[in-house]
Amino acid sequence: MTTVDNTAYRYRTAVPEDAEAIEALDGSFTTGTVFQVTVADDGFTLREVKVDPPLTKVFPEDEYDGDNADSRTFVAHGAAGDLAGFVTVSYSGWNRRLTVEDIEIAPEHRGRGVGRALMGVAVEFARERGAGHLWLEVTNINAPAIHAYRRMGFALCGLDTALYDGTPSEGEQALYMSMPCP
Repeated sequence: MTTVDNTAYRYRTAVPEDAEAIEALDGSFTTGTVFQVTVADDGFTLREVKVDPPLTKVFPEDEYDGDNADSRTFVAHGAAGDLAGFVTVSYSGWNRRLTVEDIEIAPEHRGRGVGRALMGVAVEFARERGAGHLWLEVTNINAPAIHAYRRMGFALCGLDTALYDGTPSEGEQALYMSMPCP
């Protein structure tokens, strides 16, 4: 159990009974800034720009489908037993990469270290698997997450300008971030 701002959080591996709460978690966000991506022949640049009015992003629902030997979902529960957040990760042995497939924190628990703690649990799983690094994808408009990942030690390592083509997120760019497994 970890206490943050006088709130006790419990972290554990998800069980099938968590599926309904995981699927119901509000992973949307609102931001007053986004990262503008400019692509050139020799690379790309990112520049944080203000948006007015603030932008709200609601992600499509994902289904929790349990774990296998090389993937896990870890959950955080607040003192009242409510789902504070979760992280789903998968390990790929050929390149020793732990991919953060999804991480969501309930709005009322954001800014309390729950995401950092869940990422810490993911790092422990990465170490158990022998991962050399952690890797994730984030949309360029999710400035709050990008800032959080940077504070956790992730660095920009790639860009995909077409990943979201033909989806409700068309026009956004996928940023890839990684960090060594400490």
